[in-house]
Amino acid sequence: MKLFQQMLVAGAAMSLVAPLAAQASDSMNLDGMKSYGSSEKSTSRFDDKTFVNEVNEELATLKGRIDGLEAQQNDFEAGSFSDTTTMDGKAIFTLGAARIDEGNTHTQETKSNEEDVNFVYSYTLNLNSSFTGDDNLYVRIKTGNFDNSIFANKTFGTYLSSAKDNADALKVDKIWYQFPVGDNNTVWVGPKIENYYMHGTTPSIYQPVTKQFALGGNGEAYGASTDTGAGWAYKADNGFAVSSNIGTKSTTTTTGVNSGILTDETKSSWATQVGYTQDNYSASLIYNIKTNGWSDTYYHTANHGGTAKANAGLGNFNSIGLRGWWRPDETGTFVPSVSVGYDTTDYENATDATDTSDSYFVGLNWEDMFLADDKIGVAFGQPTKGEDETADPFAYEVYYSFKPNDSVTVTPAIFGGSDRNGTKNDDVVGYVLETTFKF
Repeated sequence: MKLFQQMLVAGAAMSLVAPLAAQASDSMNLDGMKSYGSSEKSTSRFDDKTFVNEVNEELATLKGRIDGLEAQQNDFEAGSFSDTTTMDGKAIFTLGAARIDEGNTHTQETKSNEEDVNFVYSYTLNLNSSFTGDDNLYVRIKTGNFDNSIFANKTFGTYLSSAKDNADALKVDKIWYQFPVGDNNTVWVGPKIENYYMHGTTPSIYQPVTKQFALGGNGEAYGASTDTGAGWAYKADNGFAVSSNIGTKSTTTTTGVNSGILTDETKSSWATQVGYTQDNYSASLIYNIKTNGWSDTYYHTANHGGTAKANAGLGNFNSIGLRGWWRPDETGTFVPSVSVGYDTTDYENATDATDTSDSYFVGLNWEDMFLADDKIGVAFGQPTKGEDETADPFAYEVYYSFKPNDSVTVTPAIFGGSDRNGTKNDDVVGYVLETTFKF
């Protein structure tokens, strides 16, 4: 019985004994009872020490339980992250197929591979660690099996935003460290980073299914590749931002040997962006200088850049990108958010007929139209095209995403294009059903 229960019982018992004792004194021989009591040896004693002993026993029991819980907690924490590290992730299942028609050059073997139904996946873990409360060490671990899938094909725009083609190997996909300098500056440095993570202004708010429509058109101005990089961004309190960053690759396509970082032979992408953002709209301009055959665009035709692209050793070019977006005050209406983009590029060491290219993009999103947190997406535009190309390439995608619960998103989509690769009758159409599990 617990100590406090004993105290309650003892108090109740004393209240009952008191009147009985008073009554017994009138009718009973108390002297005889005293003599009898003195002849018997008492086997137990109920006094103030009883309570002290009970309290000590209870405290000892509680202390033992607390020590046990602390030991279990220490064992758990030894195998977990520190309290300054967080992790989230997602798994994406992709089921679908695509058909590519390359006019009269389409072979049966290629056609057979491209029309097969694919069921592939990607798996991503994001880890963020802070050491001062304001800095962040970011690590992305990713795997997938898109390797032999049509959904990892950059040529015809069928490369999906969810794609990862590293043959089921779980690898570090991104890793960098960022820290503030003063109140308005941020600095990034890392062995695996892309330019667009270091921009001061978000170029587009359209959420794409195919990677070609990321960043307001993933072409020459914003196209990026993961490698060594560093950057800086200044964000003023009034919405103005300016940033500059560089990505480098230490091997070239001309010699295939390690050329170090920031040498004359190094592939590089140096991007400088100026932008202005408010709650409902944004506008930005970027100037990107790419050298030594840096090529990373997902939004292009086969001949963009012409002779400059054909010879990687001479592949230096300068690209200007304009971006803007606007969104309504409320979702659930027929008015969508709008993102637009336009790129123009000048190539060095190219013939007059192939020394420029351009592209454009339009992306529309409607949210909360039929269900809470659902989304309709429509995007279209012209992939990066050389001025000498006679075909008019066009690409598009349409999708609807909805959430059966807070952690699962289902997205059916259709995408494609006409003269997509810069040649007439180079048409493509694809269908996917993607299920995203976030945790």
